[in-house]
Amino acid sequence: MDKERACEPQHLQGWTDIRLTSLIAPCFWRVHADIRRGGHAEYWLTGGRGSGKSSFVSIEILLGLMRDEQANALIYRKVADTLRDSVYAQMLWAIDRLGVAEEWQAKISPMELLYRPTGQRVLFRGADDPQKSKGIKLKEGFFKYLWFEELSEFRNRDAIRTIKASVIRGAKAVTLYTYNPPRSAREWVNEEALVPREGRMRHHSDYRGMPPEWLGDSFLAEAEALRLSDETAWRHMYLGEVTGTGGQVFENLKLRPVLPEEWHGFPTYCGLDFGFAADPDAFVRCAYDRKRRRLYVVDEFASTGLLTDRLAREVRARCGPDLTTCDSAEPRSIAQLRALGLRVTAAKKGPDSVEHGLKWLQTRWEIVIDPERCPFAAREFAQYEYDRDREDRVLPRYPDHDNHTIDAVRYAMESVSGMRQAIVPR
Repeated sequence: MDKERACEPQHLQGWTDIRLTSLIAPCFWRVHADIRRGGHAEYWLTGGRGSGKSSFVSIEILLGLMRDEQANALIYRKVADTLRDSVYAQMLWAIDRLGVAEEWQAKISPMELLYRPTGQRVLFRGADDPQKSKGIKLKEGFFKYLWFEELSEFRNRDAIRTIKASVIRGAKAVTLYTYNPPRSAREWVNEEALVPREGRMRHHSDYRGMPPEWLGDSFLAEAEALRLSDETAWRHMYLGEVTGTGGQVFENLKLRPVLPEEWHGFPTYCGLDFGFAADPDAFVRCAYDRKRRRLYVVDEFASTGLLTDRLAREVRARCGPDLTTCDSAEPRSIAQLRALGLRVTAAKKGPDSVEHGLKWLQTRWEIVIDPERCPFAAREFAQYEYDRDREDRVLPRYPDHDNHTIDAVRYAMESVSGMRQAIVPR
């Protein structure tokens, strides 16, 4: 990266020789390298204010076009009226930073950028009517880069699918999504970001990973002032965290990559919640750091319609020698799994067992889940919020839906959460 130059094609002369380290923040170097080698088809770049994601994408698109004479770019915002002061201005900034202003012609009506040496184009469109994308044509080349800025403004994925189906034609294209995650985990972009898909790379950044001189003293002072006055608002606005709307059950949840060496050495526990048709069988394996009260969900399996022998194979592949604590409402299933050689036992349910188990989980210092390895658990824990009444007031009871892995974690940790706690003198 240090030796890589911003402008390197041989068919043009007079390009500015600029080190990319002066244009791309270190936190994006891995993404830049992956895009250049064609590692993924989609890049989901999330972050808070000042995280550098839009600046990175604008630089990346220009570099890609100037390296590939057949490449063009199409950039979308939800509303067309927001284009000029956002992504259009951002692309002009990138042209200036690369020192290639003489090579590009900027047009307002229609809004586009024209690369003079080859005629390549960067087009800007609003997604007010996604069907209009069908009329976008190119005389030469193809749309190699498709950028959806402020993805969270889009109502759902339907508009995205329509646009991609209209403009991507055969050749390998790259779609880039940038947005600040909404507060609620139930928003569609937050849900979609937790779904592992082949060909998708996710990346999160915040202003703390940017060179301070790029942001300026005023920006840093404002961020620090908000951190001191309202940490939750700071975490959402500047760190780009999904902080919830005040009704989330697990405020101690941390979704992040987890390396095996982080939890190896801690005791592990397994839990299984039975389903079949509409509800999935949900298995989890947890590791618990008792000293730091940190709970890791390190493996999972969830599927519907499984016969017992298949379920037994899936559990055996993940639990190792551990005892698996199962939903006691299915004694026949437990007996069948035991007959197949699994170490299983029934959870000791009682009148207050659900509330006790959930409160125990809420009082751990952290519940850490890797969304890549355990996407089902990550989604359920992140979206588990208290129900609300008609006036949008939080109801003081735990909801009994969309909680299959949560129940499995309760069962897994029953032997720990049920232990008598030491009495601390007041």
